[in-house]
Order: sequence, then C-alpha cells, then structure tokens
Amino acid sequence: MVFEGLLIIFTKERYLDLFLEGLANTLILTASSFAIGFMLGLLIAVERLYGPRILRAALAAYVETIRGTPMLLQLFLLYYALPSAGIAMSALTAAILGMGFNSAAYQSEYLRASLRAVPSGQWEAALSLGMTKWQAIRSIILPIGLRSAIPALSNELVYLLKYSSIAYFLAVVELVYAGKIIGSETFAYLEMYTLIALVYLVFSLLITRSMKKIESKIMIPGLAVTAERT
Repeated sequence: MVFEGLLIIFTKERYLDLFLEGLANTLILTASSFAIGFMLGLLIAVERLYGPRILRAALAAYVETIRGTPMLLQLFLLYYALPSAGIAMSALTAAILGMGFNSAAYQSEYLRASLRAVPSGQWEAALSLGMTKWQAIRSIILPIGLRSAIPALSNELVYLLKYSSIAYFLAVVELVYAGKIIGSETFAYLEMYTLIALVYLVFSLLITRSMKKIESKIMIPGLAVTAERT
C-alpha cells in the first residue's frame, strides 16, 4: 500500500519537482549554515582563546545568548522582526543566516575545546623556533586542533541537517514543508513522511561515514576531543 501511494505521487511531475525542490533546499540550508557556522565559529574560538579581554567577553556573551535561546526564535527575529528596522530578506536567506549564526556558537565551543587540547609542548616548540604568537596559531595550533575537532563537527553537520526542518516555520520549501504540501493534496501523509524520514536517515549516515573516513586519513594518534550539543 505504501509503495502504491508513492508510485501515484511520483508519477505526477509536479509532485516530483516539489519533492526535489524540498530536498535541494534542505541540502542548501545544511551546507550553507555549516559553512557560515564554521568560519564564524573558528574566528570566535581563536579570539576567545588569544584575543583581548574585552573581545573575549563580548564573544562569550554572544555564545551564551545563542545557546540559551531557541533557534526558532532566532529565525523569527531575523525574518519577522528585522523588516521593522528596514532590514528585509527572503525566507531562505533568513533561515541560512539564522542557522549559521546559531551553529557558530556551538562550533566555536567545539573548536575552542580542540584548540585547548593541543599539547603545550607544541606551542613551546613553535615559539622556540622564533614564531610569533599568530604564526604559531596558524601553522601549528590550528592544523592540530582542527583535526581533533572532526568528530564534533560531524555531529554538528548532522544536527543541522535535521534542524533544517525548522525553516518550515518560515515557509521555506524544505523536505518537511514539501511533504506537507504533497500530503495535503494526495492524503498520502504516511507515505510522504515515511519517505522523508528515510531521506534524513540516509543523508545522516552518509555524512557520518564520510566524516569518519576524513578523520581516519588525517587524524593525529592520541588527540581526540568529544563534544555534543547541550
């Protein structure tokens, strides 16, 4: 019965196109927000460890504020509240930025923990070679720390894949929203939501396995940092 329902749905080009649009937007949301989160998170992590005290305090406040408030509220602020201040953006853009800023707070904590886990002997060796502080960070600390952060970053990427469904509340046509539209027109809710769950599962497994392969190729034995969203 389930397979018959899916066959009926996907024999109609409109529904197939809508489903593929939802899948594409889900992947765009995931990849874009992760990239934004990584770049901002790395900057935050480095500055919180080695930057001036005032900047460290400001960035710590940002991280705690983001982690202490719901992502959905942050998306609403970007999409619904900012236009009253003259700043308007599309729903997809607001979702990407909101998820990216949110992820930056979490990724910064993972990266900061990884950078702090680098053995002090590496730092001392870099300075003994005549490197400046920032040369040592760029050439020694970051390459080692980023390697040990891969497991935590892998978890974050999977989280973002699943959290992309929150964009539903901004009317972004991602997987869940596309499934809701198709289900409401065909009444094949069971078939659609089962398929969507399988798609999330497949991509989650692909991400996890791909990141593990990357980790196994570049990991430095003896260095590992475990981090989870809280």
